[in-house]
Amino acid sequence: MTAAHTDDRSAAQPQPLWQPGPDRIAASGITRFHEWAARHHGAPAPVPGDPAAGYAALHRWSVDDLPAFWQSVTEWFDVRFGTPPSTVLGDRTMPGAQWFPGATVNYAEHALRTALDPARAGTPALLHVDETHEPVPLTWTELRRQVGSLADALRDLGVRPGDRVSGYLPNIPQAAVALLATAAVGGVWTSCAPDFGARSVLDRFQQVEPVVLFAVDGYRYGGKEHDRTATVAELRRALPSLRATVHVPLLGTPAPDGARLWDDLTAADTEPVFEQVPFDHPLWVLYSSGTTGLPKALVQSQGGILLEHLKQLGLHSDLGPGDRFFWYTSTGWMMWNFLISGLLTGTTVITYDGSPGHPATDAQWRIAERTGATFYGTSAAYVMACRKADVHPGRDFDLSALTCVATTGSPLPPDGFRWLHEEVAKDLWIASVSGGTDVCSCFAGAVPTLPVHIGELQAPCLGTDLQSWDPQGRPLVGEVGELVVTNPMPSMPVSFWNDLDGARYRDSYFEMYPGVWRHGDWITVTDRGSVVIHGRSDSTLNRQGVRMGSADIYEAVERLPEIRESLVIGLELPDGGYWMPLFVHLADGAVLDDDLRARIGRTVREQLSPRHVPDEVIAVEAVPHTLTGKRLEVPVKRLLQGTELTKAVNPGSVDRPELLDFYAELGRRRVR
Repeated sequence: MTAAHTDDRSAAQPQPLWQPGPDRIAASGITRFHEWAARHHGAPAPVPGDPAAGYAALHRWSVDDLPAFWQSVTEWFDVRFGTPPSTVLGDRTMPGAQWFPGATVNYAEHALRTALDPARAGTPALLHVDETHEPVPLTWTELRRQVGSLADALRDLGVRPGDRVSGYLPNIPQAAVALLATAAVGGVWTSCAPDFGARSVLDRFQQVEPVVLFAVDGYRYGGKEHDRTATVAELRRALPSLRATVHVPLLGTPAPDGARLWDDLTAADTEPVFEQVPFDHPLWVLYSSGTTGLPKALVQSQGGILLEHLKQLGLHSDLGPGDRFFWYTSTGWMMWNFLISGLLTGTTVITYDGSPGHPATDAQWRIAERTGATFYGTSAAYVMACRKADVHPGRDFDLSALTCVATTGSPLPPDGFRWLHEEVAKDLWIASVSGGTDVCSCFAGAVPTLPVHIGELQAPCLGTDLQSWDPQGRPLVGEVGELVVTNPMPSMPVSFWNDLDGARYRDSYFEMYPGVWRHGDWITVTDRGSVVIHGRSDSTLNRQGVRMGSADIYEAVERLPEIRESLVIGLELPDGGYWMPLFVHLADGAVLDDDLRARIGRTVREQLSPRHVPDEVIAVEAVPHTLTGKRLEVPVKRLLQGTELTKAVNPGSVDRPELLDFYAELGRRRVR
C-alpha cells in the first residue's frame, strides 16, 4: 500500500463510496450466472446477504477450475461451435495454453446474431456520433446486410482465412463493418487510427503484410478537416502485399486510381456466410506502444476473444439488450476492439469520431446525454480534465440513463472518484479498470455486485488468477508487488507475428517468473480483495528501498491548479545515488517560481513520502505520450541515462516526437 491512498483506506473497515442496492445485485447478469453455475457446473452457491463473500468464492472457483468455469461461459452465452471441442483446456502451460481443441467458431456470427431476433432487428446496433453530436443509427438488419455484402466482396478479392485485412480508419461504422466482414471470412483484422503518420502505420502494417487496405481520405478533429490522401498514397506504395485498396470518402474526395469504392462493396443484399475456423485461429493483430523499437504485433484468437469479451462485457460490465455502450477510443487502441465487442451481448454500441473536448471540455457528457448511454467509458485523464475545468455533468446534462462510468488508460486518482460521485451522480457505479492491449481485456475492475472504494479497482476479474508477487515469487497482500497472472486466459496472445520460435513472446511476459505472466505493473491486492494500480513496474520510483508508483506522484502534484500534467522519473546513478526529477507542464499563465517549487515539494512530502520529494522540478513545453495516450516514462528514463534517441524510443510511436529532444540533450549533458 502506498502513502498516496492511506487517507482513504487507513481504517480497518473503510466506508465505500458507493454500493449497489439489493435489487441491483439480484438483477445483475453476474448474480444470475452465479446462481446458474452453482446449479449446473459445481460453482459455490452465492452467500445470502454477503455479495462480497459470494464473489470471492465465485472468483476462486473460476481460477481453481478453469475448465468448468469457461465451459459454463460458453453455455451461459450460448456460444455456437461449428465443430464441438474435444475438451476445454488441452494444455494449460503458459505460454502456449491450448483452449477448446478441435472446436471451430466464428466471432462475427455471434456479433451479428441479434439481427435474427425479429423484436430487435430494426433497433440500432450502432449509434454513430461526430462533432455535430447528432446520433445516426445503423440497425442490426442493416449492419448484418452490409457485413454480408462486404464479406462476399472480400472473398471475390481473393481474401481467404488467415489473410490480413487492414484499416486506416477512425471510429466510424465503416470500421466496425470492415472488422466483422474480415472475421466472417476468417481473415485477420488490423487497424490504425488516421492520426497516425505513415511511418507509424508502416511500422505496424509492414509486419503483417495486409492484402486489403480500407482507408479514409481524411478525418475531422477539433472542428478542422485533416487530409490524409498523401499518407494513403504512401501506404499503398510501401505495402506491396496489397491486392486492393477500398476508399472510404469521409471528406468526400474522389477515389484514387485503382481503388475500390466502399459503397460499391457494401451495396448488395447478401446474407453473410461465416467461415468456421479453429478456436485459436487469429482474429486480429494488435500492437504494443512500440516505444523502444518496432511495436510487438500481438495475435489474438477468434475463440479466445469471443469468450473473454462475452465474460467481460456480459458479466463484469453487465451489458445486454437495452443497454447503450460508449467508450471514447480510436481504432489504434484495444478499447476500440473491446467496444465493438459490445455487439456480442446485443448491446447498442456508440461510436464517436472526433475530439473528446470539442467544442468544449464537457463534450463527452453531451454525447452520453444525446445517445442515452447506459455505460460510459472514458480515460482517467479526461475525468481529471473535467474536474480542473469545473465541468458539472450531473447539473448540465440529463444523464438519467447512465448506470456506470468506467475509466482506464491510467489509474483513476482518488479525486477522480470523488468528482464523479459528486458531479455526475451519487448513485453511480464507478468502474476503474486495468488490463492491457496484450490480452485485449481487463485483469481487474468492474464487478456490479461489489462496493466501490475510493482509489481502488473492485476486484480481479473472473477467470483471471491475478496476484501481487514479490521478486522471489511470493504472493503479497497489502503490499506493493508485481502484477502476475498465474493461470492462462483465453485472450492471451496465441503468438507474436513473425516470432517463429516464441522467444520474443516469452521474453515479454515470462522471463522474470517462468510459466507465470508478469504484466509490468505494480499493484496492491488489499485484504478485502480489491486492487490498487500504482503504475508501470519498470518505471517505479524506488528510493532508499521505498517503492512508489508514478501514478501516486501525479495524483498528488496535479491537484495543484498550476500543473496541467507532470512526468516523474527515478534514475539509478552509477555511484549508487538516485536522481528523481519532476517535469511539469504548466497551466496557462502559471510560472515555475520558488513558491511553486516549494508547494510541489511540500505536497509530495505531506501527502506521499519525504523520500519521494523531487530532486528537481523542471518546466517543459508538454509531456510526451504514446499514440494511445500513455506518458512516456521508460523511454524518457533511458534518454536521461544517456541512451541515444534512436535506440531509446521509436519516434513514430510518440504523439509529439519533437518533445524528446529536450530529454535527449539533458541526458547527454548528465553523462558527460
